[in-house]
Amino acid sequence: MVTVGQASDIIFNHLMTPKPLVVDLATCCGKVLAETIQADRDFPPFDRVSMDGIAIQYGSWLKGVRSFTIEGLQAAGQDQKKLGDGSNCLEVMTGAILPAGCDTVIRYEDVKIADQKATIELETIIQGQSIHKRAADARKDERLLEPGFIMTPAEVALLASVGKDKVKVFAYPRAAIISTGDELVAVNELPKDHQIRSSNVYALQSAMAEIGWQAERFHVEDEKRAMEKAFRKILETSDVLILSGGVSKGKFDFVPEVLNKVGIEVLFHQVSQRPGKPFWFGKSASDKVAFALPGNPVSTFMCFYRYIKPWALKGLGVEVSPTFAVLGKDFSFEPNLTYFLQVSAINERGTIVAYPVVGGGSGDFANLKNVTGFLELPLGKSEFNGGEVFPYIPFRH
Repeated sequence: MVTVGQASDIIFNHLMTPKPLVVDLATCCGKVLAETIQADRDFPPFDRVSMDGIAIQYGSWLKGVRSFTIEGLQAAGQDQKKLGDGSNCLEVMTGAILPAGCDTVIRYEDVKIADQKATIELETIIQGQSIHKRAADARKDERLLEPGFIMTPAEVALLASVGKDKVKVFAYPRAAIISTGDELVAVNELPKDHQIRSSNVYALQSAMAEIGWQAERFHVEDEKRAMEKAFRKILETSDVLILSGGVSKGKFDFVPEVLNKVGIEVLFHQVSQRPGKPFWFGKSASDKVAFALPGNPVSTFMCFYRYIKPWALKGLGVEVSPTFAVLGKDFSFEPNLTYFLQVSAINERGTIVAYPVVGGGSGDFANLKNVTGFLELPLGKSEFNGGEVFPYIPFRH
């Protein structure tokens, strides 16, 4: 048996090598960038007017000029105009290039316009005000984004601004989700008294979809030869197997044995944690990876968010930063195991406070509707005090 920390280290030491692919700009949101993005010109590419108003020469203000004759108008998108007389002004619109001969902008709210003259009603102005200077945001060839960045709409806008209509991103490894257990029936079937509907595979598939990772679902019966045949077939088109069930000590828990038969060597089996103690992880000589999770729903769910999701993101070059929360009230747990406490976390004046929502154990999937994540309580102690800070694994925001 390994500790939670040891399990994490082993898993993160066996990352998949990501493969790049090119996608359209419009579909890259949420994907992981696989190339360096540089500014193709200065940003902004010109001295940009940032307020509707008038543009003047600051030197005229210093000489005592307060009323400026309006020579014309500089609109956004127009070629640059030039101020003819330094004692005059040009009306300017937000987003326009600053007219030549001007170095200061005064917004309309601070001027009075009458008879083609603009009179400044301020006692003080600052040279260069209301101008977004050329290259203030970035200079040509400056690195703007690096590989491993998860793109949001903000980055999509940035990519568009540098002319990237096609974007190189990292593809997740090909994955299969496999349920085992003869007690499982399809969602649209009416289960008999001794049967249950298959739910874990849908939870896993949905959790993967949240990060843009697609997977095909399979169900395999609890029979060694059938299981081996199915695993070999699935491995032909999958790089990652995520299995639910069949990894404990029962007489029909064949998954570890069969995974070994198809060439996946165990790297650990059993973790000193609750839920999810029977967790199994292995890798083949051809770099196929298998995560075999306990069949209890909460165990499956927790193991995905604690181990598999960060493993997948780290493999794409994403820096996965830990999250922490404050335990909201005292809690006791006697066994010398790492305990993943189901909690409801609330932001209380800028501090994440997590309150226990224990439920009925690792089989109580219904309890998760009241839960936002898991608080990782370390082994080696049994009493946990309200106010202590622990790692927090959220699955709901």
